This record gives sequence, C-alpha cells and structure tokens, in this order.
Amino acid sequence: MSGRSSGQVKNRAPAPIQISAEQILREAAERQEQHQLDPVTKVHDAEEYQSYLRDRRTNFEKNIRYRREQIGNWVKYAKFEEDNKEYERARSVFERALEIEHRSGELWLRYAEFEMRNEFVNRARNVLDRAVQILPRIDFLWYKYVYMEEMVGDVPKCRAVFERWMQWMPDDGAWLSYARFEGRCHETDRAEAVMRRYVNAYPSARSFLKFAKWAEHEAKDVHLARTVFESALVELEPEESRQARVFKQFASFEERHGEYERARVIYKHAIKLLRLGEKAELQKMQDDEEITEQERIKREELYKSYVAFEKKHGDREGIEDVILTKQRAEYSKRVKDDPLDYDGWFEYAKLEEEHGDQTTVRDLYERAVANVPPAQEKQYWKRYIYLWIYYAVYEELQNNDLDRAAEVYQACLSLVPHAKFSFSKIWIYAAKLHIRRRDLAAARKLFGKAIGVSGKEMIFTEYIALELALGEVDRCRALYTNYLKAMPHNCRAWSKYADLERSVGETERCRALYELAVSQPELDMPEMLWKGYIDFEIEEGQGDNARKLYKRLLDRTGHVKVWISYAQFEGTEIGRGIEEARQVFDRAYQQLKEEGLKEERVLLLDAWRVFEKAKGDSTSVSKVEAKLPRRVKRKRMKADDDGNEIGWEEYFDYHFPDDQDAAASNLKILEMAAKWKKTQASANDGDDDSDDSENSDSDSEDE
Repeated sequence: MSGRSSGQVKNRAPAPIQISAEQILREAAERQEQHQLDPVTKVHDAEEYQSYLRDRRTNFEKNIRYRREQIGNWVKYAKFEEDNKEYERARSVFERALEIEHRSGELWLRYAEFEMRNEFVNRARNVLDRAVQILPRIDFLWYKYVYMEEMVGDVPKCRAVFERWMQWMPDDGAWLSYARFEGRCHETDRAEAVMRRYVNAYPSARSFLKFAKWAEHEAKDVHLARTVFESALVELEPEESRQARVFKQFASFEERHGEYERARVIYKHAIKLLRLGEKAELQKMQDDEEITEQERIKREELYKSYVAFEKKHGDREGIEDVILTKQRAEYSKRVKDDPLDYDGWFEYAKLEEEHGDQTTVRDLYERAVANVPPAQEKQYWKRYIYLWIYYAVYEELQNNDLDRAAEVYQACLSLVPHAKFSFSKIWIYAAKLHIRRRDLAAARKLFGKAIGVSGKEMIFTEYIALELALGEVDRCRALYTNYLKAMPHNCRAWSKYADLERSVGETERCRALYELAVSQPELDMPEMLWKGYIDFEIEEGQGDNARKLYKRLLDRTGHVKVWISYAQFEGTEIGRGIEEARQVFDRAYQQLKEEGLKEERVLLLDAWRVFEKAKGDSTSVSKVEAKLPRRVKRKRMKADDDGNEIGWEEYFDYHFPDDQDAAASNLKILEMAAKWKKTQASANDGDDDSDDSENSDSDSEDE
C-alpha cells in the first residue's frame, strides 16, 4: 500500500511556471548537436591510394590489437579488403580471426558468405565443410551449406550434405527440409523414406503429426496421411497416443476429406477414452494422470471441436445431446460448489424446463428451494424468492397443475419470516392464482390475510383493483377506508378514493373526501392532492369553490406556481376575467417582492408576460416587460461546511426597475457611466479601434 501511494502526486495544484509542448520542442531543437559528417577522401593517383589503404589497415590493426576477441572488428577489416578487391588479404583476415575464435558460428557464416558473394564456390564449400566439422550442432551452417549446393545445382552433393547432417540427429526442421528438398527434386519415394526415418528417430506424437501433415499437404497422399495417423494411435506409447491433439488433427483430416462418419467415430472414441464432457470425471482423471495445463486446454478444445462438428454435420438429436450433456455438467458443478448461487439454479432450471422431463424439473426445483438463505435479512431473500415464483409458474403453465402451483405458493408463504419482512409479490401472485382457479373466496381470504400480516401499499392497490373489476364498489370503499387508516399520509390513496366516488357520481362524497384529505396534518405529496381538488371543482363548474381553495392554499404556502395557477384560472371562462387575473399577478408580485424572492419574481413575470401576449394588448405587454429585471454577474465568497472561506465564486443576481435599494443606485451610476462612455465613443468617429474597445468596455460595465 505504501509502495503504491508513494508514486502518487499529492499536490495536484498547477505549477507556478507552466511549460508548453511547443517550448519543449523548441528547446530540444536548439540543444540538438549538429551532425558531423565524415571527411571525404579524394585519391588522385596510385601512390595516394596505397597510402590511404595503408592508413586504413593500420587503424584496423590497432583496433584488432586492442580488442582481439571482438568479431565485428575482424569482419569490418575483411569487408574493407573485399571492397578494395583484395580477396587474399580478406581471406587472411578471416583465417586470423578463426585462429582467435574458431567456435563462432557467425564468423564462419560471414567467411562463407564472402566466398559465395564473390563466386568462389569451391572455397565456400571448403569453408562450410570445415565449419560443420568443427560446429556440427549449429544448424544455420548446415542450412547455408545445403542451400549453396542446391543453388549451384549439385544435387548429389546436396543430398550427401543432408545425409551427413542427419547422422547428428538434428531437430524437426532439418528432417522436413531434407524431405522438401527431395520433393523439389521430384523424388517422392526418397522424401517419404526421409520422413519415415524421422518418425523412427523421434517416435513421438509431434513427429507423427508432422509426417501426416507433410503427406497430406505436400505429398498430396491422403492414404499415406491416414496410415500415419492410424500408426500414431497404435504404435506410440499411451502417454503419447492419448494426447488430445492427435485425435483432433486426425478427425479434422477426415472431415476435410469428406469422411464425416470416420471423423465422428474418432471424436466419440476420444471422448470415451478421455471422458470429455463429464466435468467431475474429467477432473478426477486429470488429478490421477497429473496432466499438464496445456494438455487440459487441448482436451477442452477437442470437445469444442466435436460440438462444432456435430453442429455442422450431425443430426438434431446428436447436436442437442452433446450440448446438453456439457451444459448439465457445468451447471451441476456450479451449484454444487455454491448452493446459494441462485442465478446458477435459475439457468439450470431453465435448461431442464426446455429439454428435461417433468420429474427432473420438479426434483431440481425442490433441490433449489431447499437452499434457504442463512440470515433472515431481506437482501439475502430477494433472489431466493424467485425460485418459488418460477417453480409455481412452471407448474401452472407447463404442467397445467394449478393445485400444485397453489401449494408451492403456500409453502413459500409459510417459509418467509413475515415478522421481520415480507414480499407483497408473493401474496399477489398467490391470490391471482386462486382467481384463475375460479376460487374467488380463497383469493379474498388470502388478500385479507396479506393486509393483516404485511399491510403494504401494493397489496391494497391490487385488492382494490380486483374488487373494482368485479364491480364491488362497497368493498372498494371498505378497502380504501382500511387503506387510509393504515396510511393517512398517502396522497395517492386519497386521490384514487376520490376518483372512485366521482366515477360513480358521488360528487358530495368526493368533495368530502378531498376536504378530509387536505385537513390531514401530514401528507407525502400535498401538491398533488390540492391540484386534484382544484381540478375537480373546476371540472364541476364550481368557480367560487375553486377560488376559495386557491385562497386557502395561498394561506398555507405562497409558492410562485400557486400564484401563477391562480391567475391563469381567473383568466379562464370560469374565472372573473382578465382584470382579476392581472390583480392576482400584481398581488403575487408584491408579496414576492416583500419576501425578497428574486428568482420567483422572474418566473412570475415570465408567466405574466405569456398571459398578456395571449389575452392582452401591446400596452399591457409593455407594462409587464417594464418590470422585467436585468441579470448581473457578481462574485461572492464561498465557504465550506465548517464556515471556512475557500475562494470566490460567480453568481447571477437580478435587479428590478422598481427596487430602490443601494444596489440599484450603484447600478444607476454604472448605467450613467456607460452612457457617458458611449457618448465619448460616438464623438470620435475616425478611430474604429478605439470605438471597438470602448464598446467592449461599456458592455463589460453593463454586465
């Protein structure tokens, strides 16, 4: 933790001196050293040329004397002599270097390339022959040797070099190069003999697979490739022949050549032999055999290849069987490792519902619901409850067994600790199931029990919706009464109860309910209730009652939206007209002005202006616009929660024309100063730049 925090920047404030990227690049360009070019030597005659060569050789000899073991100095010396057509001297340099370091494969390679570059083939052959005798384990010397012999077209000598090389038992690439050389010479039998010697020298899965790949793609001999694959399964040791890649490549080979049945037999044999698709058995077998991680991955890839093969070339039953076997094993292992992984149970149950039988699905659900959360806290039960719900839904929809679904819900309700918490959705689903069973009495009984045990709002709502759908208005009234007794602060319940009475034509009962609701000491959303009450009176055509409600509401709260709604109401047909609406706007403006609520006054004036544009004339609109304030940007000190000053912040303030405070006086002075500057600017018409600057100064002063 300390090591991680030590690299963090603690002070995130900007540096006092800021350095731009352009400045960094400029300084780098200024400090860059000028590139020094080597002097150009001009030779005018043979004597100067020999002197030049003598000086350069002296320098090379000095470098060699100081650092004899550095091969690069010898190679540069030889390259210099080669460039000057002094081939004997270049050979002398290489021979001297070999006396110092004769086990350097790179030096032998440079020596041979020098001879080949200058078309001294026999000398290059001698150099490479000496090299492979001294360093027979360095492969690139052999590669260069056979490459040279093949390039000069001497096939027998090239084959002889390969044979000498094969006696040292090189790696896979050497054998494949030999076989490909014979293939280029159209000697297929010789190439096949080379590959057979290769697999005899290295009897492993790798060598057999390379032999089979060569036979298929380069020799174009399908029968030979199939024989090699079969020999690999028969002749190799069990730890080699039971490798997953052998079966995978063999099956892929048969699939590429259209032998789908042979490929299916190979896949099934591999799955049976390696016990793929069975997670528990596979894990046990892997523990017993102690296979490597790479082999485990290869076996998983083999099974995936089998699944893909069945999807492409198998029938429906075979494909589904392969996939379901794998998925069942995965889900079984998942829920076994963590029985409280309810998401795993959900997916497992969905799989069995789609492809399993009834007994299997029921057994799975019974096993799932038996894993009760260890703690009686609601957060641990939220996912668990859905197991019961899915169980009941399965019994009802898939099996058409409503009685068993009701038993599932009943078992769930008896398991939930209702004294600490409850789930209203379980009560509701169970009651609706009784309705679908045409057992209305049981549904009402269950809803009544739910109200007594849980008493949640959703239960009341669903129970009332049920009785309302049945046309039982008296029952709805009784339920609303209990609902409001349990939750007298719930404005939504009051509104729905009033809507019910209004829908059945009981206007007085509806008005009485609204009166009783607004008289409650505590309400969660009183604005919704008052709005509903006022809209009810307006729709009933009772303008006086609506006006009284507005006045009562304004006695409780002087919110600007209430004033705006009141004024707009007076401007409607049911109100007293436009003049009364203007008086309401004016009273609201004066009250908000006294309370010092500037933003609310702005909202009121905006609504007033919209009202006048819709129903007034230009004179009335101009009067309202004359009251609109000017927005001014100001600064104030910002403080944190402890009262400490943390800096200045900008905010917008409003100055109304009818405000006579000190701030308005200061604004008047600023306006006069701005006008004076504007007058001075207009007097100096010749200087456009000064006009622009003074106009910008006047604009900033206005702000």
